[in-house]
Amino acid sequence: MSVLTSGRAAVRRTNASANGLLAVPALAFFVVFALVPLAGAVVLSFVRWDGLGEVGWEGLGNWTSVLSDPVTGGALLLTLKIMIASWLVQTPISLLLGVFTAGTQRYRAVLAVLYFLPLLLSSAAVAIAFKAVLDPNFGLGAAPGLGMLSQDWLGDPDLVLYVVVFVIAWQFVPFHTLLYQAAVRQIPDSLYEAATIDGAGRLKQFRYITLPQLRYTIVTSSTLMVTGSLTYFDVVFVLTGGGPGNATRMLPLDMYLTGFTANDMGAASVLAVILVVIGLGLAFVLTRFSGFARMSSEQEGL
Repeated sequence: MSVLTSGRAAVRRTNASANGLLAVPALAFFVVFALVPLAGAVVLSFVRWDGLGEVGWEGLGNWTSVLSDPVTGGALLLTLKIMIASWLVQTPISLLLGVFTAGTQRYRAVLAVLYFLPLLLSSAAVAIAFKAVLDPNFGLGAAPGLGMLSQDWLGDPDLVLYVVVFVIAWQFVPFHTLLYQAAVRQIPDSLYEAATIDGAGRLKQFRYITLPQLRYTIVTSSTLMVTGSLTYFDVVFVLTGGGPGNATRMLPLDMYLTGFTANDMGAASVLAVILVVIGLGLAFVLTRFSGFARMSSEQEGL
């Protein structure tokens, strides 16, 4: 018995060592491309540097100036607004489209392919296309019968935020739809068969079976959506450049403009560290208080 136990322990140690070796390349990439740049940004946040000249020690001066700058406060508030608005818009649309495209009918498969086309386009291409479409002089508004669309969508501070949220949703809804589609297809058919026998209709099945089974996918999608809101730079930069005024100057764009337009790499590094801290904090809160860390398989027999 002791020999068998020691043999099993040796096998477990061998498997653990093999798994550890398999994780080495991923850890190496993470250290080189994530931790090292982050450490560099933290160091730069305490120095004075224009990107080309000499580097001088600034201490907490960069942090004090950035945190007291009303532009930074406005950029942070705007980032939170877009984050919340994006989640409120994308989550229900992605969820419903994911449930719809999870069906086995041929026409749903065709529609799924059409829904996923935006995933093939780069953010810059999407922004350029919408900038042309929304042009008040040469866009859709200039077409006969579409005069109601002839508005300064990107130049009106009261409209531009909604336009940015719409463009972001148009681009990223297909990705989250794909997550929900895959999750719905993993739900056991026996649950729906039992509900049908009990007389539950489509709406009740969606409410009492589909939604509860998708709770971990909702957490995953929400985490990606919320943290991804902190990286909406290319779309906003190409679409509006942060304008009109500072109406769309989000925190990532503020970081870029501070570093490469104002040539203040120290302050830009402070903004970069703030973005990382906010992203890590939001991801921790979502995974900690949603039960995501204790998730288990939703499939039968697993």
